[in-house]
Amino acid sequence: MSDTVSISLTINGAEHALTLSPERTLLDVLREDVRATGTRRGCDEGSCGACTVLVEGVPVLSCLSLAVTLPGRAITTIEGVRNGPELHPVQQALVRHGAVQCGFCMSGIVLAAKALLEQNPSPSVDEVRQALGSNVCRCSGYTRVVEAIASVGGRP
Repeated sequence: MSDTVSISLTINGAEHALTLSPERTLLDVLREDVRATGTRRGCDEGSCGACTVLVEGVPVLSCLSLAVTLPGRAITTIEGVRNGPELHPVQQALVRHGAVQCGFCMSGIVLAAKALLEQNPSPSVDEVRQALGSNVCRCSGYTRVVEAIASVGGRP
């Protein structure tokens, strides 16, 4: 029996042929094999949200996801949200509202917010707070972050 598996992952629209140990997390594969280092390693136990990526548009904690379970599914990291040189509207709003401090948690927050806005283009402040419930930010009180995300959806 082999201790590695050959798979192909679609990350930010690009195919990556990989040979992996079955126990490798998506976080490890993204950071070490694909070099998508914008996906942050925080707690390694699924409680901080820093490692959030989108799988088929749904926020997923990459530290808890085995890479071998994801072939054929579209994976989006923070590196995949820009449109050419333009920041994603969520990123623009976070900058405009002065919501970015150290930035460590921001990739997970941006991806969680992107998923929310794709499902609900005009979320309430409470809906934004709920969508960010799995993301821990140790620098902010979340007020500017929530305001910024709500503003993308047309709410003040």
